[in-house]
Amino acid sequence: MPKRDKTALQQGSNRGLMADRYNLSFTASSLRPELARIVAEAYLACRDWELAKMRILEGNALQSRTASSGIRMERELRQRVRTLTLPQIEILASAPSDSRAAIAWLSMLKSSGFVFDFTSEVLRSKLEALDPVLRPSDYETFCTVKSAAHPELLAIKPATQAKVRRVLLTMLREAGILAKSPNDNRLMRPVIPHDALNAIIADDRRWLAGFLVPDTEISSIRGPYHGF
Repeated sequence: MPKRDKTALQQGSNRGLMADRYNLSFTASSLRPELARIVAEAYLACRDWELAKMRILEGNALQSRTASSGIRMERELRQRVRTLTLPQIEILASAPSDSRAAIAWLSMLKSSGFVFDFTSEVLRSKLEALDPVLRPSDYETFCTVKSAAHPELLAIKPATQAKVRRVLLTMLREAGILAKSPNDNRLMRPVIPHDALNAIIADDRRWLAGFLVPDTEISSIRGPYHGF
């Protein structure tokens, strides 16, 4: 494996859990597993992120309406996919849609501490407390509490704040954590296909908190899951 690949994959296994500043750039694109797949395929074809970027943009592989939106979307999706391990990238590129969606959501958790913290702390706690409805106050309280350690949340403009919230809700629906209907804010624990689950466990099982898996269940996992 080329040296650049090793570096990227080593970073991928750790990026996100230890981030100091919240990354809010995810407003450039919702989860879009089908587009993340294109980025993963482009990388696997050449094992070079810059070359993959060039090929995607030159061919408008993401089918963007304008060059500027294509650049923003490619950059955001590439930033997410780069956090993944090689087996995870391979699942994203070639696995069925349910596995692809799970890995796309994993890439979001890895690339944004804001998304990971909100999901693992707020949404997971609500399910554990048998309160399966996401309310506006849940999000507002989270942002208020986190702003003490993350002043960047106070610096963004109201229009950007609204977009962050809107895209986050869209991604939660795409990930199967919120009901599909935009007027239905019921929470549910998403199904993690076996191939995606094993790829997460092999990397770092702590990411399962972002899939609303309780700590007791995470700690009880002893190895790859093979089903029943």
